[in-house]
Amino acid sequence: MVSSESTVQDSSTLTGWYKSSYSGGGQGECLEVATGHPHIPVRDSKRPTGPALAFSPGSWSAFVAAVRRGEFGA
Repeated sequence: MVSSESTVQDSSTLTGWYKSSYSGGGQGECLEVATGHPHIPVRDSKRPTGPALAFSPGSWSAFVAAVRRGEFGA
Protein backbone atom coordinates (compact mmCIF):
# COMPACT_ATOMS: atom_id res chain seq x y z
CA MET A 1 0.00 0.00 0.00
CA VAL A 2 1.37 3.43 -0.92
CA SER A 3 1.60 5.78 2.02
CA SER A 4 -0.34 9.03 1.69
CA GLU A 5 -0.87 9.88 5.35
CA SER A 6 -0.52 13.35 6.81
CA THR A 7 -0.66 14.69 10.35
CA VAL A 8 -3.04 17.19 11.95
CA GLN A 9 -1.21 18.64 14.96
CA ASP A 10 -4.29 19.59 17.03
CA SER A 11 -7.07 17.12 16.33
CA SER A 12 -9.56 19.17 18.37
CA THR A 13 -9.77 21.53 15.39
CA LEU A 14 -11.66 18.79 13.49
CA THR A 15 -15.29 17.80 13.99
CA GLY A 16 -17.25 14.55 13.68
CA TRP A 17 -15.23 12.30 16.03
CA TYR A 18 -16.58 8.89 17.05
CA LYS A 19 -15.00 5.90 18.77
CA SER A 20 -13.95 3.03 16.55
CA SER A 21 -15.92 -0.18 17.06
CA TYR A 22 -12.58 -2.03 16.97
CA SER A 23 -11.16 -0.16 19.97
CA GLY A 24 -10.11 -2.18 22.99
CA GLY A 25 -12.89 -1.82 25.55
CA GLY A 26 -12.08 -0.52 29.02
CA GLN A 27 -8.28 -0.61 28.85
CA GLY A 28 -8.05 2.87 27.37
CA GLU A 29 -6.91 1.53 23.99
CA CYS A 30 -9.38 3.56 21.95
CA LEU A 31 -9.16 5.13 18.54
CA GLU A 32 -11.48 7.81 17.29
CA VAL A 33 -12.27 8.50 13.65
CA ALA A 34 -13.80 11.69 12.26
CA THR A 35 -16.29 11.87 9.42
CA GLY A 36 -16.92 14.60 6.89
CA HIS A 37 -13.33 15.33 5.83
CA PRO A 38 -11.54 14.72 2.50
CA HIS A 39 -9.07 12.45 4.32
CA ILE A 40 -9.97 10.19 7.26
CA PRO A 41 -8.49 11.53 10.54
CA VAL A 42 -7.67 9.03 13.32
CA ARG A 43 -6.60 9.95 16.86
CA ASP A 44 -5.97 8.47 20.30
CA SER A 45 -9.13 9.08 22.35
CA LYS A 46 -7.03 9.83 25.43
CA ARG A 47 -5.47 12.83 23.63
CA PRO A 48 -8.32 14.86 22.08
CA THR A 49 -6.05 17.88 21.51
CA GLY A 50 -3.12 15.77 20.37
CA PRO A 51 -2.18 14.88 16.81
CA ALA A 52 -4.25 12.87 14.37
CA LEU A 53 -3.17 10.92 11.32
CA ALA A 54 -5.19 11.67 8.19
CA PHE A 55 -5.42 8.79 5.71
CA SER A 56 -6.49 8.89 2.10
CA PRO A 57 -9.83 7.14 1.53
CA GLY A 58 -8.06 4.30 -0.31
CA SER A 59 -5.50 3.75 2.44
CA TRP A 60 -8.20 3.81 5.11
CA SER A 61 -10.35 1.30 3.20
CA ALA A 62 -7.37 -1.04 2.80
CA PHE A 63 -6.60 -0.80 6.53
CA VAL A 64 -10.21 -1.49 7.58
CA ALA A 65 -10.39 -4.45 5.19
CA ALA A 66 -7.17 -5.89 6.66
CA VAL A 67 -8.56 -5.52 10.22
CA ARG A 68 -11.75 -7.30 9.18
CA ARG A 69 -9.71 -10.13 7.67
CA GLY A 70 -7.82 -10.52 10.96
CA GLU A 71 -4.42 -9.63 9.52
CA PHE A 72 -3.32 -7.92 12.75
CA GLY A 73 -2.67 -9.81 15.97
CA ALA A 74 -4.70 -9.23 19.10
